[in-house]
Amino acid sequence: MRGFLSFTILSCLVLAGAGWWLTTPERVEPSAYAGLVGVPARGEVVFHAGGCASCHSAPDSSGAARLILSGGRAFVSDFGTFHAPNISQDPDHGIGAWDIIDLANAMIHGTSPQGQHYYPAFPYTSYSRATAQDIVDLHAYMVTLPADATPDQPHDLAFPFTLRRGLGLWKALYLDEDWTLTSELTDTEERGRYLTEALGHCAECHTPRGALGALDRSRWMAGAPNPSGRGTIPNITPAKLDWSESDIVAYFTSGFTPDYDTAGGSMAAVVEGLSQLTEDDRAALAAYLKRLPPID
Repeated sequence: MRGFLSFTILSCLVLAGAGWWLTTPERVEPSAYAGLVGVPARGEVVFHAGGCASCHSAPDSSGAARLILSGGRAFVSDFGTFHAPNISQDPDHGIGAWDIIDLANAMIHGTSPQGQHYYPAFPYTSYSRATAQDIVDLHAYMVTLPADATPDQPHDLAFPFTLRRGLGLWKALYLDEDWTLTSELTDTEERGRYLTEALGHCAECHTPRGALGALDRSRWMAGAPNPSGRGTIPNITPAKLDWSESDIVAYFTSGFTPDYDTAGGSMAAVVEGLSQLTEDDRAALAAYLKRLPPID
């Protein structure tokens, strides 16, 4: 009996140790970023393609105020309500004290400077495909933006989702850096794939999720329930999005649909960012969308 008890205790300790190791937050290799020089002008493109202002500017902000990344927007989910943090250059309430490696750890692995897991409401599951150069350029641009001392609002989550350590297991299951569209692509379509699947993280809204919140890649871009409970997010595969490439480019430029409707809700903020890209980049996005497998 005593031997069985000792074996049980030892087994529990081994399992606990293995669980702790498996859930340890990952970090990037700093050497991958050594020697890279950030260019703010290129970083501005990454910033707009990544939709940073869409989530991290204050609610109802517009114009130049969208560059004050004070956070505060609420995002409702099946797991609770997440609040976008302050990512302005304030060193105490924002990310003004972050260096390039801190930003890379956040975007590639969803790991904070303090070594905690970020919730995947921050779309590092898409940003993990970003190149090292784009992250360095983004950092160079973000340090030029204003600071704001607005404190972060805490997330409103129920137990057990308050236990961040468990996100390590979630990442082991679902954090996948592979591309979804893997067919042979032109250079323009490859650029569109990068903008869509990595920086633009379009699938985070337009793809349905499973019970644990992971994207259902078998229904990539086929639309999803709106987490707010109001309506649905549309299917943008060719099965439903029958616009021409020029129509899509025009929409990303002006927000006007071919039927003279306009982008609304959160998509209006996305279009505001996409309109800052070059027309070639908007055309690349359109080319990618037209290459998606149609899902009815």
